[in-house]
Amino acid sequence: MAVGCLGVAVRRLGGDRAGEIGLGRFLRNPAVSTEAMVAEAAERTAGRCAGRRVLVIQDTTAAAPDAIRGKGLFLHVGVAVDADDGAVLGLADASFLLRDGSETKESTRRAPFEAKESFRWLAGARAAGHVGACAEQVTVVADRESDILELFMQRPEGVDLPVRAKHDRAMGDGGPRLWARADAAPELGQAQIELPAAPGRRARSAKVAVRALSVEPARPGRGGQGKHVPCGVHITLVDVRELDPPPGAAPVHWRLLTTLPAGDAKEALAVVDLYRRRWAIEQLFRTLKTAGFDIEEIDIEDEGARRRLVMAALIAAISVQQIVYARDGIQGPSPLRPLTDAFDAADLPLLRAYTAKLEGKTTRQKNPHPEDSLAYAAWVCARLGGWTGYYGKARGIASG
Repeated sequence: MAVGCLGVAVRRLGGDRAGEIGLGRFLRNPAVSTEAMVAEAAERTAGRCAGRRVLVIQDTTAAAPDAIRGKGLFLHVGVAVDADDGAVLGLADASFLLRDGSETKESTRRAPFEAKESFRWLAGARAAGHVGACAEQVTVVADRESDILELFMQRPEGVDLPVRAKHDRAMGDGGPRLWARADAAPELGQAQIELPAAPGRRARSAKVAVRALSVEPARPGRGGQGKHVPCGVHITLVDVRELDPPPGAAPVHWRLLTTLPAGDAKEALAVVDLYRRRWAIEQLFRTLKTAGFDIEEIDIEDEGARRRLVMAALIAAISVQQIVYARDGIQGPSPLRPLTDAFDAADLPLLRAYTAKLEGKTTRQKNPHPEDSLAYAAWVCARLGGWTGYYGKARGIASG
């Protein structure tokens, strides 16, 4: 079995030959399931969600080199984020998707919903509801690929949705389609929002106009059978359009389908703000791939071992994002995150020992954070990575 990659390698992780052999046996062990890895991580996340307003952000990414071309191994992820301060709470759900290119529109149309690839969005929403059972509120955020009516029709009780619309849907009343109704809706107001960076677009501030309207799409049906049959679910469409984009830049236009209230400009913009928080999963995928673990380049012939290593890298990448947040959020208004977000309480003696070893004589070379905080561990990680304590942010941690 050839094992290795640019960002993560069994030999490097093992530390020495014995460690490499032991880790290789672990990865090849059929008794180790990725489902059990996800379940344990999600159980820990559930404890961090209690009493909080939680976002679970879903998306799918390539997990192998050939997957970039639409075939091969993909990874579907749901990551839990604190809706108020943006802290990454942990993994809510993850599963693998193997595409062989055999699926066609016709075969997909005839298959039951539970057998379709798109079922993963509802499965992820159900997992979010389970992980957030003790949360104050659970909201699942996803991009255009999740624009499926079954997600709204079968969503778990207590789980809200803002989903970016992909389809110009027919309406159950037989009137104008979705886009035309959005164009005709009155403007609720205007606002200045911060747009996150995206492929081909730099982060920028944008002046936008916002509209909202309640709609009831037609029921999904084969061959147009449901074209004028109401689906039985009323959904709010929030339409946000950039008014004065910079020269040469395409104006941003988001159409968001949501179960959240959007009766005025404030509520509609709150939905837009939730959608903007999708950047958290983009940053996670960046750490998992080009900026960190480089999972697409893992060279393992054993498919089971590859999946176990990718899942372990995902869990580790989430811990990296939590540590980055602890580093970047130290000066913010929110309380410091607890150490146990990314470490076990039993790790504290080791962190204390490293702090004692790494601290210098000057105040700026001392670890200034409480021992039970994640910021305390972030300081240790940064110093181990070569940061001196004097210049800029604590380095040695993935920048996120």
